[in-house]
Amino acid sequence: MVKKTISTVQTKSTAPLTPSQKAAQEPALAVLRELVKTYQAFYAYDDAHIRQLGLTMPQFDVIATLGNTDGMMMSQLAEKTLVTKGTLTGIVDRLEQKGLVRREVPPDNRRCFIVMLTSAGQDLFEEIFPTHIHYLKERLSALSETEMAQLQSSLQRLRQLF
Repeated sequence: MVKKTISTVQTKSTAPLTPSQKAAQEPALAVLRELVKTYQAFYAYDDAHIRQLGLTMPQFDVIATLGNTDGMMMSQLAEKTLVTKGTLTGIVDRLEQKGLVRREVPPDNRRCFIVMLTSAGQDLFEEIFPTHIHYLKERLSALSETEMAQLQSSLQRLRQLF
């Protein structure tokens, strides 16, 4: 005995799409969603390890940026860490309280100061920076050198669009 199945045919609406419905179908939206999801996943992974090291992400960023340098002016540090000068002042204040950075007024320009790692800050940098890079490398090592180069190139290209 053969069973017959009844199929139902759904008809698509013939009404024109609204502008928001059209926008929701844009391929660029899928790319942007994936970019945000990737950043969120990276941030969660990165932040968890930095917190285990006893720092916040902005504090780690300042220490990592100042490491292997003779210090930087606040404006330069703000540019490299992508933090506003106002926010950076609070971060530097807390790192100064921990004895990890100090401010020095350069003799040739008394209107500004240079932020530099203290010896304790340099010691911490030498300890945690390689550890954290190794931690990140554990995940990124799943990519081939070719994939890493392609990904870097694609991300640079995307950044240039904005």
